[in-house]
Amino acid sequence: MALIKTYNLDAKEVGEVSIDDELIKTDANLQMIKDYIVAIRANARQWSANTKTRAEVCHSGQKPHPQKGTGRARQGYLGAPQYKGGGRVHSPRPKFDQHVRINKKERRAAIRHLLAEKVGSNNVYVLRYNPLKEPKTKIVQAFIEGLNLVNKRVTFLSEVDQTNGALAEKYDVFVKSMRNIPKLEFMPLLQLSGYDIAKAGNLVIFEPAVNDFITLLGGQS
Repeated sequence: MALIKTYNLDAKEVGEVSIDDELIKTDANLQMIKDYIVAIRANARQWSANTKTRAEVCHSGQKPHPQKGTGRARQGYLGAPQYKGGGRVHSPRPKFDQHVRINKKERRAAIRHLLAEKVGSNNVYVLRYNPLKEPKTKIVQAFIEGLNLVNKRVTFLSEVDQTNGALAEKYDVFVKSMRNIPKLEFMPLLQLSGYDIAKAGNLVIFEPAVNDFITLLGGQS
């Protein structure tokens, strides 16, 4: 049985959460996980880069110089690619929809595998959070230093907001306290993607989100 230690903001251990071994045993195919993350990154592209061809640039249709008699190579149009301000050749153009479909079962299996890896390597922590009255960066910095996570990527994961904004208000001061510290991120747990998990070196889960975390490890959403 895997154990995830629970800490308070003073970085003192105040408990632990047990994870059934069956939840961290996964048989996900590594190629499938790679394809899933590549699809996420591909779907994040805007595909909006655009340049003008010689048919679209604004130039006079007059020939640059006479066809014969100058000794120079024949030229027909100032908007040709070899001229300054001319059209571009083989340059970026807006693409059609390049969306890559991600199978739901594969997505769940990949997320479960990546989370299980974090648990198995002891890179997951639980935070018992008492709301701060005012933003204090040094409190969050002390917490990070207490867990030896300085200069490491850390993602803080909260429960899902089902209280019409009360959750955002609850963590607003905490987010303000951490935003000046590099490599820290904050997001609701169920918005977590496989790319976010792979990118984050460590995960810190707020205690109310632990049940959602265990649900994700069970391959459900």
